[in-house]
Amino acid sequence: MPLNPNLNSLAYFEAVARTGRVTLAAAELGVSTAAVSQQLKQLEEQWGVRLFRRQDRRLTLTLDGEMLFQTTTAAFRMIRGARSAVLRQRDSRQLNLRSSPSFAVRWLTPRLKHFLELNPEWGVRVDASPDFSDFETEIMDLDLRYGSGNWAGLHAECVIRDYVLPMCSPAYRDMLAAAEADPVRQLAQARLIHSVKALYQWDVWLAVHGIEAPDQQAPLRFDRSSMAIQLALDGMGIVLESVTLALDELQSGALVPLSTDFAAVEFPAYWAVCPDRHLNRRIVRLFLDWLREAAAGFQEVAQQRLTGLGCPIRIAAAGEPGLL
Repeated sequence: MPLNPNLNSLAYFEAVARTGRVTLAAAELGVSTAAVSQQLKQLEEQWGVRLFRRQDRRLTLTLDGEMLFQTTTAAFRMIRGARSAVLRQRDSRQLNLRSSPSFAVRWLTPRLKHFLELNPEWGVRVDASPDFSDFETEIMDLDLRYGSGNWAGLHAECVIRDYVLPMCSPAYRDMLAAAEADPVRQLAQARLIHSVKALYQWDVWLAVHGIEAPDQQAPLRFDRSSMAIQLALDGMGIVLESVTLALDELQSGALVPLSTDFAAVEFPAYWAVCPDRHLNRRIVRLFLDWLREAAAGFQEVAQQRLTGLGCPIRIAAAGEPGLL
């Protein structure tokens, strides 16, 4: 018996066993009755058993045929169900997107209206999750991810280069300045707010600037950038955070740089990630084209705001600790 049974013969067998007639199976499969009979004959020869008995112009299953039918009909039912699910998904005209939570809330969602206006025939499902997509087991077209770009075997395209700098509320900055003019000494008296999942951490930033970490009895640590930014807005300390996520607050003046003596550090941070095969999907191409344009416009605005604040920009050095 062949190790790999002929799937075409099994499909013909299943159709005949289910309908009870070669003619009905041939009509369902869109082939001739002779083709069906030939496949059944080959299958019986390969398996070395009789699968059917002819009774009153109708085929009935033998015991061996019944055993094979129970397995094949269940398998083909599952295949037909999977095909229907795939077709429904394809025809739903929906982009399935996963994103890092803070990026989804603070950057992506406010801009989705523009994409949907340009593509009104498409729906969008956004899953804001810290968990990276498993493209082999999940129905997910694209993942917008914060990270270093190291996703082996996947298409990873940097869409936004981030800027990171110490930020706080104007009132908190003025309070520190009233006690000490030197921004380095101000840091020694400040309460630092930590975004624990950020690529650029306070210990790295302080070390790069040759500044000793302040002695904090009760550090503030958050696993969501949006929470850390909110606490800085509330005047509870200085946050080392993403301009990408906090640009609205920098634009309004609700957040300000601690000091323009410190440059904003620029590095690749936000990526569009997917299997290469997904780039052939029309909705993925449409979204990536829009995303590139939106990101480029945003990048220009961010640079202009930092320049307007008098804040220099420094590109992160290759191999800078914690980043590259």
